[in-house]
Amino acid sequence: MTTSPTGHDDAGHPAAPTSAGAPARPATPWASITACPDGPLLVRGDVEILGPDGTPAPRQRPTVALCRCGASGIKPFCDGSHKVVGFRTDDEDL
Repeated sequence: MTTSPTGHDDAGHPAAPTSAGAPARPATPWASITACPDGPLLVRGDVEILGPDGTPAPRQRPTVALCRCGASGIKPFCDGSHKVVGFRTDDEDL
């Protein structure tokens, strides 16, 4: 990750000061959500995912795929079931 002359990182987030030689990092936590055509939502960044009862879902990776089709056996996470059930979205115009 690099910091631009305007003090922002590659993703456009404000960069925090770092010691010499250390990589720049965002000054504040950030997250992005990407809707995959006919598939899950990819969630990247610093975000807590809560279950229906408000309990945090265990998260092992910085990027996770969340189910949109409703058929996953590991909800809220995607297990690829959308392919089996033929899940389709109307994301083409996004």
